[in-house]
Amino acid sequence: MITINEIGMLESAREYGSEANEIFNSDVPKLLTDYLVKNKTVLRPTLLSRWGKNGFKTKGTWTEIFGSGLETDEIYMAWNYGLYVQEIAQAGKEVYSLPMYLNAALNSRGRKPGQYPSAGPLAHLLDIWRAAAPAIDLLAPDIYDPGFKDWCSQYHVNENPLFIPEIRLNEANAVQALYAFGEHDAMGFSPFSIESVPNPEDYPLTQSYKMLRQLLPLLAEKQGKGLTNGILLDDSLREQTVVRGNYVFKFNHYYSLPWEKHNPSGWPEAGAILIELAEREYIIAGSDVVVTFGNTKNDGSITGILSIDEVELRNGEIVPLRRLNGDQDHQGRHLRIESGKWSVQHVKLYDYK
Repeated sequence: MITINEIGMLESAREYGSEANEIFNSDVPKLLTDYLVKNKTVLRPTLLSRWGKNGFKTKGTWTEIFGSGLETDEIYMAWNYGLYVQEIAQAGKEVYSLPMYLNAALNSRGRKPGQYPSAGPLAHLLDIWRAAAPAIDLLAPDIYDPGFKDWCSQYHVNENPLFIPEIRLNEANAVQALYAFGEHDAMGFSPFSIESVPNPEDYPLTQSYKMLRQLLPLLAEKQGKGLTNGILLDDSLREQTVVRGNYVFKFNHYYSLPWEKHNPSGWPEAGAILIELAEREYIIAGSDVVVTFGNTKNDGSITGILSIDEVELRNGEIVPLRRLNGDQDHQGRHLRIESGKWSVQHVKLYDYK
């Protein structure tokens, strides 16, 4: 793929030169207002709100249609950036028909337009960029601040695929990647300066990537079909419940086990991918998690574990390594993957009364 890196205005929300001001005080282009009308039901909330507060006008200056303030300045600048980028991207595609994306330095930490790179390919400006630069195939976040789940949700929206071309390098990347691929059908996950990790063979991300490489054929088959989930736990979110069909999966942090010693400095991030193979048959892959099973049938039935096998996936085929039971599944009570360990497990469920 081809990218233009972290485009945006710094120090001010838009260009304020005489020519820019003249265009700003002219009518908003019909190309944009037509897009707004056509896509009104799916516009990003901040854009829809600004347009709505001014009566959903389809003719007028930028201020008349979107109101006054830095937010409107940013919308105007994004439109003009988009027109410029469209020319470059379209010319490139005429030579090489390759996907093209823009990655964004994010509007984090409560900053105002201009304090972050204003008018860049930000999630709240997705519609402006789509209208101005249809040759761009997706917008992507560079994630260096907290709120990983929220950033993923903001960008995986309205048919914008999630691709993470940059993220701050840390050990939590290992489970963040599992979450991104499992919950958001991510196209890629690329920590910045990945080549600088200490002890790369033992680094958690290396172990996670080895597991993801096994899962890749299966993920490619299931992606976009609503057959996967991502789980991400930490000290502040120690439990996550997933409902798939008639079955309930309760994921807990591994440190929740009563016989495990709790880390006094906080529980590390833990995570997994859940992949539905068939009714009552699943792959669970990850680290630092404990999973219990139930159902939503309301008929008095109890869901039990028929079998758990630790497996490898070789060319998309599930190859059993060993059957887990007894102490390993707590006498049929749960599936678990220990802290610091990475495992792919194939679980089959059954119901009884």
